[in-house]
Amino acid sequence: MPLWSQVLQDLRGRLSAGEFVESFPGDVELTGYYQVSRQTVREALRRLQAEGVIERGRGRGSFVRQLPIEQQLGTLYSLFRSVEAQGHVQTSTVRSLEIRRDREAADLLGCDPDDDLVYLERIRMVDGWPVVLDCSWMPACLASPLLGADFGHTALYRELEQRCGLRPDSGWERISPVMPTAEQRRLLGIGTRDPAYGIERLACQGPLAVEWRHGVIRADRFRFVARWGDGRVDAAFEAPRAVPTGRAG
Repeated sequence: MPLWSQVLQDLRGRLSAGEFVESFPGDVELTGYYQVSRQTVREALRRLQAEGVIERGRGRGSFVRQLPIEQQLGTLYSLFRSVEAQGHVQTSTVRSLEIRRDREAADLLGCDPDDDLVYLERIRMVDGWPVVLDCSWMPACLASPLLGADFGHTALYRELEQRCGLRPDSGWERISPVMPTAEQRRLLGIGTRDPAYGIERLACQGPLAVEWRHGVIRADRFRFVARWGDGRVDAAFEAPRAVPTGRAG
């Protein structure tokens, strides 16, 4: 068995055992550990990368790829609750929380063009990694109490219910492939060839439009799933176990 294949086999075993939860070793560390050439280590890592187990980038080292988060289609969901229910920590970096006016958003919300709107723009982080750029518009006459909220670690719909007495229960959502702008790629940490989804959502409480949302989500970190039928379908649709994750070593 070639040396690179021996290294590859051992690395697979160590990954399965959860050894690289915190970080993945760099080329120099692996060369010393296995007492092989750097070329041998790089060939083993190239195979792991081709299998989708790790990612490698110049200046970023190697890290274990995270299994995409699953989001069920056909429901008005809270991303915050969905992410944390799958064992991840979701936080947000708030880029903007203010009163604005926007003709397109006002039209979709059924407001006059000159009506004030509450605008919330967040970078949604999962386990410290940016995955979604979210922009939400809400009528200020309904949502102005949100201006005092801290969205660092909370759900928008939770705050809407607690602060404004609003609980969206209907609406629609559209998901499309998009080419992110240079600024969106920078904020989400994705390359020019990395895939992304564009998401648009109108959330309502009865006939009342409460939120118009648009954003960009990393396609390598999310997948959308539709289930139907009885419980046997869910039992048969088992997602593969997540490989332990880590940061650059």
